[in-house]
Amino acid sequence: MHHLSRRAILMGGLGVSAAALSGCSSTAVSGFGSKAHGPVPLATPSPGQRVMVKTLVAKPTTLDLGGPTVATWAYGDTVPGPLIRATAGDFLRLTVDNQLPADTTIHWHGIRIHNPSDGVPGVTQDPVAPGSLFTYQFTVPDPGTYFFHPHVGVQLDRALYAPLVIDDPREPGGYDAEWVVVLDDWVDGTGRTPDDVLKQLVGMGGSASPKGGMGGMGGMGGMGGMGGAQPWGDAGDVTYPYFLLNGKVPAAPDVLTAKPGQRIRLRIINAASDTVFTVAVGGHQMTVTHSDGYAVVPQEVGAFYIGMGERYDVVVTLKDGVFPVVAKPFGKSSGGQALGLIRTSSGTAPGPDVSPAELAGPVLIGSRLQPAASSRLPARAPDATVQLTLEGSMQPYLWGMNGAPFGKNTPLTVKAGQRLRINVMNMTMMAHPLHMHGHTFALPSGLRKDTVLLAPMEQLAIDVDADNAGDWMIHCHNIYHAESGMMIGLHYVS
Repeated sequence: MHHLSRRAILMGGLGVSAAALSGCSSTAVSGFGSKAHGPVPLATPSPGQRVMVKTLVAKPTTLDLGGPTVATWAYGDTVPGPLIRATAGDFLRLTVDNQLPADTTIHWHGIRIHNPSDGVPGVTQDPVAPGSLFTYQFTVPDPGTYFFHPHVGVQLDRALYAPLVIDDPREPGGYDAEWVVVLDDWVDGTGRTPDDVLKQLVGMGGSASPKGGMGGMGGMGGMGGMGGAQPWGDAGDVTYPYFLLNGKVPAAPDVLTAKPGQRIRLRIINAASDTVFTVAVGGHQMTVTHSDGYAVVPQEVGAFYIGMGERYDVVVTLKDGVFPVVAKPFGKSSGGQALGLIRTSSGTAPGPDVSPAELAGPVLIGSRLQPAASSRLPARAPDATVQLTLEGSMQPYLWGMNGAPFGKNTPLTVKAGQRLRINVMNMTMMAHPLHMHGHTFALPSGLRKDTVLLAPMEQLAIDVDADNAGDWMIHCHNIYHAESGMMIGLHYVS
């Protein structure tokens, strides 16, 4: 249970530990090429720059999800892992201590980071071998709500993820407390591991249900959705036994205790691997203020969709009582839902299957938000235009971009300083959250994002300023689609 004041939450998060030496292994992950990489180049903070230091221990552990006990891999002994909190402009020195029985890395999702610290094995670094240390060193340039996770195989679908919040020293506030809410779909340690799920998907052409049900275009309990809308087609391939909010199942929900009339900022992160959620706070309207860290024109909503890898900040003025925060999986009939509670007075808590009326009303599609003036890219015509198509099939289970899976497709290219327009076309009957590393992009409305949820057959032009040289990734943030080939490189050329 959390009793939060705004001052308390702003002071918390990133602890200080002894700095560790950086290290690297000598092998590359299969499918990522064989390019040799050394350790991260020495990076030093500027005079007077605040330095934040932390070590993250990735290890096997057993977790209590609020009833179910599961064997998994985690950062320490919690899910989500420890919150890292800093201020825009801080220098971070973050070491991963790999005590797993497999290679790993950390990708700092959404951060406009310098290329050597992006965490993609075979592209920006060698994977971190078991028993090794690796130190990521970078300045965090932009405030916002982010998270971090591995970029090796399907490790994201374990407990290897945690929130990363970068505060804005210029932000006036306007709220009394905040709650970081991390959503997840859970299978690890329930008789299957994520690697088992991927093997079954590939081997059986799309079946990832213990009862043999089909995901993807074959359906999985029907195409759910709220308010009569069906925007996402079939939004996932995997049958999950649990959905979590801050690491807990609905029978033992995480609880925020506050006071009636307080304005609460919710930083909502979808760390799931295969699930689009519909989010609502029972009995309340939410005002959406940020998308993927960037300010938007505030919009009042009863519910909104959030795709894998997306983050939305909302502000809620609390009423008197006990209220559910519900994340309903889109298109999935098993596993229930994710649930948290906000308590402002005594009273009976709603049950695990509570369905707020807001879920049945209009649901916001986040890509339709309008950007705040401060979030817009400068007006400029594109210097170059490229095409990007998303393709895939369930039988065989194979996904790709521009006609081939990653490793066989040709990277997109850009020159430093260009404004690049990417014309994206989702050629499948599934929804795909498209994520770009190292950059943000602007939608035609000017809305800034690093992850955008594309509906089946949707076309979308996104504009990118090529201001961060290196070799980067663009991929679907459904981890099973990405690992099966739905990725492509974005390479800077001279």
